[in-house]
Amino acid sequence: MSGPDLRGRVCLVAGASRGVGRGLARGLGEAGATVIVTARSSETGARTEMRPEAIEDTAREVDAAGGRGHHYLCDHTSERAVDEMVHWTLRRFGRIDVAVSSVWGGNEGYDGTRYPDGAAWGTPFWRRSAEPFGRFLESGPHAALLLARAVAPAMVSARSGLIALVSFGTEEGYLGDLFYDLAKAATNRLALGFAEELRPHGVTALGLSPGFVRTERVRDLGQDGWATESPLYAGRALAALCADPDVAARAGRVLHAGDLAHEYGFTDADGTRPPRFRVGQQN
Repeated sequence: MSGPDLRGRVCLVAGASRGVGRGLARGLGEAGATVIVTARSSETGARTEMRPEAIEDTAREVDAAGGRGHHYLCDHTSERAVDEMVHWTLRRFGRIDVAVSSVWGGNEGYDGTRYPDGAAWGTPFWRRSAEPFGRFLESGPHAALLLARAVAPAMVSARSGLIALVSFGTEEGYLGDLFYDLAKAATNRLALGFAEELRPHGVTALGLSPGFVRTERVRDLGQDGWATESPLYAGRALAALCADPDVAARAGRVLHAGDLAHEYGFTDADGTRPPRFRVGQQN
């Protein structure tokens, strides 16, 4: 079957310098979309944790995949910066059809064993300072809220649009680390709340849950053997949702890339179709 056709669609992917965000942008590019990729890491500025990946790389990957890539440097924890970025996008492209928040800084400084505060994954909450939790919230659900509130007025005016929040499914049980679990649960609840408030205005909001993704960080930490899928898998899931005329029926739900692959018929980059990732699967 042929892939989705998103030619003429204007899509904005926040947190797209690497990882899942880059995979989302590439998946939209494969479908022919115009994709604005944003993040803090740029060839001309600072880079998160001094990593080599940058938004310009992602924009070029969008071009190579068949779309039209554009980049914009943005700190997604700043309300002013996000508002300015959305205003720039609307001035240049006239509209935003799809907005995706893949912003996540909760793992910054994690070396595969411990976080910067010395705590390991799953350290009981009473043995850990609560201070790092603020970073989990700021660089996850708060960033998603800032993006959604910035793009919603234009979408409401157009009575169309899709807002997708990259998160992780929390419906099957505890994710194993309180800070991580709460941040993802909050993001999922935002998707539900956005959907309820935007539904009367013709705008759809939902959550998208990848599995254990083979990101650059996962590779560098030597954990790629546990990974279940590439970043492109979620990108193809998103492209399929964007092209679905009945996507509004999924509003407010957290959708899993593996489930969507079976429903829409797409595969991962290597031609496989990994099933939905489940908590504890990597152990």
